[in-house]
Amino acid sequence: MTAVVDRRSSRVWVDNAVRLIEADAQRSADTHLLRYPLPPEWNVQLYLKDESTHITGSLKHRLARSLFLYAICNGWVTENTTVIEASSGSTAVSEAYFAKLLGLEFVAVMPASTSPAKIALIEAQGGRCHFVTDPSSIYTESQRLAAESGGHYMDQFTHAERATDWRGNNNIAESIFTQLQREEHPIPEWIVVGAGTGGTGATIGRFLRYRTFDTGLCVVDPENSVFFDAWQSSDCAVTSGRGSRIEGIGRPRVEPSFIGQVVDRMVKVPDAGSIAATRHASAVLGRKVGGSTGTNLWGAFGLVAEMLEQGRSGSVVTLLCDGGERYSGTYFDDHWVASEGIDLSGPTAVLDEFVRTGRWTA
Repeated sequence: MTAVVDRRSSRVWVDNAVRLIEADAQRSADTHLLRYPLPPEWNVQLYLKDESTHITGSLKHRLARSLFLYAICNGWVTENTTVIEASSGSTAVSEAYFAKLLGLEFVAVMPASTSPAKIALIEAQGGRCHFVTDPSSIYTESQRLAAESGGHYMDQFTHAERATDWRGNNNIAESIFTQLQREEHPIPEWIVVGAGTGGTGATIGRFLRYRTFDTGLCVVDPENSVFFDAWQSSDCAVTSGRGSRIEGIGRPRVEPSFIGQVVDRMVKVPDAGSIAATRHASAVLGRKVGGSTGTNLWGAFGLVAEMLEQGRSGSVVTLLCDGGERYSGTYFDDHWVASEGIDLSGPTAVLDEFVRTGRWTA
């Protein structure tokens, strides 16, 4: 006797879930590509892809959308699945948003030391926070909760590089090049990004090769992160005992989504440089930007200065990852900066010299 098991009825929820996510994307215009003000006589343009304009306020909105579509289309997330993620930051905020859109429970696993402001942002999107005393245990605790509840551990650090279609389909790289088409230098010399999961760098690096663009990918890495050391030494086993001060980027281990082979250059950025550039850019733009944007700009300014020194014109693109309002108690707070033992005077002088002369003395 032939045995038949038919589960096609479950596709009704899947079809509607994909429709809801795609409809949400259609309601949103693409994020802006801003011109960062540099002296016209330099003939080098610097652009900021403003990811803070996503509905959840950061670059991680793209990642969360891709992760949900990937998990749904793989059959990992279905109706009534509890979604669990190891994150205390912007990824958790964005994933909580999409879980709420689909009527799913969301749990963010995070260190007990996470700031009340971050917790409030996640809870405002309908998420629940689960705390651990040892920050390094967020991965195993997420796996345990998923197994215990019959839920799904989204695992951004593993799936970020594969959840996004790097060949196109309106990924961030395709969006950048579409918006540059009518600019003076439509093929940038460099695109500069930080690495948290590594997924954004992997997407852009692959896209540059697939489309045969003569554009370099520069990845900037903050203090206490191991991506730079691992890339330089080709040793992915390197680890660090401390976490990054610059939220959203930097990791104490090399995450599976970091694809170092597509990176053309890496720059290790001191935290004082990141914070000084964050404050500098906020003053120039008339709006607060987050710390990872400062890290990006520190790397981008150095590349602009290098082009000027070599007498080359062209363009550089980097990311405005999120707004600075979330960091009023840290990067914009002089007491917090002092308590961390950070001296901004040196990096501030570097930035002032760059603005005056175009030279980079870091």
